[in-house]
Amino acid sequence: MFRRSALPAAASLAVVLLAVTGCKIQVSGAAPGGTSTAGAVQAGTSGVTRSGPLIVEPGAGFSPVYSLINGARHSIDVTMYEFSDTTAEHDLAAAARRGVRVRVILDRRARSVNSDAYSYLGSHRVAVTWSSTDYHYTHQKTVIIDGTKAVIMTANLTSRYYATSRDFLVIDTERADVSAITTVFNADFKKKAVRPGDGSDLVWSPTDSQDHLIGLINGATSSLRIYSEEMGDRTIENALIRAAKRGVDVQVCGENESGEYDSAFAKLARAGIRISYYSSSTGFYIHERWSRPITAPNTGRSSSARRTSPTPPSTRTVNSG
Repeated sequence: MFRRSALPAAASLAVVLLAVTGCKIQVSGAAPGGTSTAGAVQAGTSGVTRSGPLIVEPGAGFSPVYSLINGARHSIDVTMYEFSDTTAEHDLAAAARRGVRVRVILDRRARSVNSDAYSYLGSHRVAVTWSSTDYHYTHQKTVIIDGTKAVIMTANLTSRYYATSRDFLVIDTERADVSAITTVFNADFKKKAVRPGDGSDLVWSPTDSQDHLIGLINGATSSLRIYSEEMGDRTIENALIRAAKRGVDVQVCGENESGEYDSAFAKLARAGIRISYYSSSTGFYIHERWSRPITAPNTGRSSSARRTSPTPPSTRTVNSG
């Protein structure tokens, strides 16, 4: 079983209102010896489970995903890094039985998690394949319904974590976005090369995610609110430090289960960035990667907001903004 932070040595960031997070931000600084004094915090509770196309976990549960699968009439295309959810498996099998074309791509490096789903789906009329060897990981988590909407998730379909993981799901109905995701799915399913299109506001790895994220950080003039499951990208860290030095209020909420990001967090804290993290191996877990820039004081809006996960150079991911 992979550690719940799905990619080793990969920084992951993304955007959402702090009020949704349930993460208590604490002022932190650098302690002697270079270790950040930012401490573990208790999981907060939030009554927010949905805002327009945004679904907030763990409060919302995965019924919205199941409902979309059960309502599909023509096609369902799933790309999933980890898949261990019997409800979703059975719903996909039921869709296939009623004549819906169901196709699934599962990450080949997560076979220990995915093998049961692979076998079940393959024996129930679902066209299932392992991910391409062209990518070290296929870390993408998307569900395309009838070619008209796509669920883009930070979460895997792994039910054992639903109750304790902070994740976000976006239901994207922009025609250009859904078309771009479908084009990539078709190529990945056939193991063919493809350069993803950004649609209206998509961000892809390994194509352009880091560039977009750097642009997002560099464009902030008032504040940055960041969820980061991991912190291990010096380019991103340096951009955050530059933002803090020009007066942007930067806050980071993430994970640091074994103290592995102490050095990175200390570096950020010395620049005046406020950091809180969770460090329990069994409790509430920050799995999502979102950042929210505010480019003008008190507006609460940013047209440049993008959800992205910078990852190793050969990792397939997609996020929507």
